[in-house]
Amino acid sequence: MRNRSGRLMSAAACLTACLAACSALLTACTGVAVSPQADGKQGVLPGNPPANAPARPTPQAISLVTDHTRGGADVIASGGPSAPYNYAPSVLEVDGQYRMWWCSQLPGVPRPGDQILYATSASPNGPFTGPDGAPADEVFGNGPTGFDSLHTCDPSVIAVNGTYYLYYTGISNQGNANAIGLATSIDGVHWTRANGGAPIVSAAGDVHGANAYGAGQPAALYLNGWFYLLFTDTTGAASGRSGEGQFVLRSADPTFTNGVQALGANGFSAVPSATTARLRSVLDATTSDWMWVDALNAFAIAADTAAAGTTITFWDANFTYHPYQPVVLPGAASEGPGLVRRPDGHAPVSTVDPCGRVPLDVFRSTSTVPGAGPTGLAHFGVDIVGLRACQQKAQALTLLDGFAVPAPDRTVDLVVGGRLIEVERRSVALSLAAGMLDQPPPSIGGLPLAARLKAGATAVSAPGRPTGLVLDDGKLWVVGTPSAAQLNSSPVTTVSDQQWDAYPSGSDLSTLRP
Repeated sequence: MRNRSGRLMSAAACLTACLAACSALLTACTGVAVSPQADGKQGVLPGNPPANAPARPTPQAISLVTDHTRGGADVIASGGPSAPYNYAPSVLEVDGQYRMWWCSQLPGVPRPGDQILYATSASPNGPFTGPDGAPADEVFGNGPTGFDSLHTCDPSVIAVNGTYYLYYTGISNQGNANAIGLATSIDGVHWTRANGGAPIVSAAGDVHGANAYGAGQPAALYLNGWFYLLFTDTTGAASGRSGEGQFVLRSADPTFTNGVQALGANGFSAVPSATTARLRSVLDATTSDWMWVDALNAFAIAADTAAAGTTITFWDANFTYHPYQPVVLPGAASEGPGLVRRPDGHAPVSTVDPCGRVPLDVFRSTSTVPGAGPTGLAHFGVDIVGLRACQQKAQALTLLDGFAVPAPDRTVDLVVGGRLIEVERRSVALSLAAGMLDQPPPSIGGLPLAARLKAGATAVSAPGRPTGLVLDDGKLWVVGTPSAAQLNSSPVTTVSDQQWDAYPSGSDLSTLRP
């Protein structure tokens, strides 16, 4: 069934496995982690270097140390016994819940073909269930007409400013001329096709080889105002003989119809459209997923190899070099990794050690029957450890967003949107924060306070509104339930909706805890 939706096999499995073996050997020999400096300094966001910038030597790739190997080949999610295959997962960790979309087929749907299924779990090890209690529910499928009338597959989901974006592969005929489409949603379950139902990325047609798959298998993320799209195009000029190649576009427009830039030999440059010559591939593979890792200041691209498992390859912000040796997540792999990511496509931040540890988790399809296709989805993971990722202020504020740190005057500071909020009572800070550090990193020392939450501060609620506390800046900061107000010795006063809305608005502190 995989051939019907145009899945590909990598011609670079041996090379990737060798890189993975080298990484494991280097890690075993060093035994220690070093501070990552992905492109010379921390906190630098992607962009091209200045035109007249002097050339500098390419840094040596750093060997990363990992621990806490977890997961296994046990099936944690599928479409149920009637689903013939399950693969190409896209996984978001949202408020402590794991939300997953993937490709399968279910009986009884209006039209045959690949559909996109959805299920959730409170644990990465499952069990996953759909909104109606079934193993999974079909939430997006092929329509009667259009470029995706036969199959919809390979979902990649991100959420930006309250909108979910579903990038997917669509096809209207058997096995070739795939293209990439986009749908949007406010809840991740009910989707509306964007761009008038037309594809947003089609095959470039630079070359016409034996593999006529076209463009598809997208992976999206959002960074510094840009939507980034990684994808396959077997007709790209830089694709391999069998169609291998992963290409990158970016745009401030999620539909990639305006302001498109393509990655080439000299970085990103403006192109007339998303259907431009594919002149540079960043990975010799045919399906992958990726994320931006704030603690490493680098892109991480995951691709499966049958022998090794999933290999994570790292690129610096400008795609000029590999700042780290590859990391391998071992275990059985059949097809298609899906990295566990934050809603914006970034790596989740460790609640145990946000400055020194990065969780790497993938969901990938496995074969539960020897020789069979990708019949079930399993979870594998490791942690990268020993980092010193909070040495620069900008990066520390990004990684510590939502965390509590001790303050010099025996109060506790909450890091909220790049600012510090002083909380007089430790119990209140802990009830709101994603986690608590034993010591604040020196890089955020001396940062001015945005506001203070004093014991007994005014607390208000209104019909249809959550509980909020009024800080010393006069703004109303949402804390959600009355529990934080009770810990703060703040009696909650009920006001009208109009009175609630009249307060200047602070941040929503109820969203800090995952």
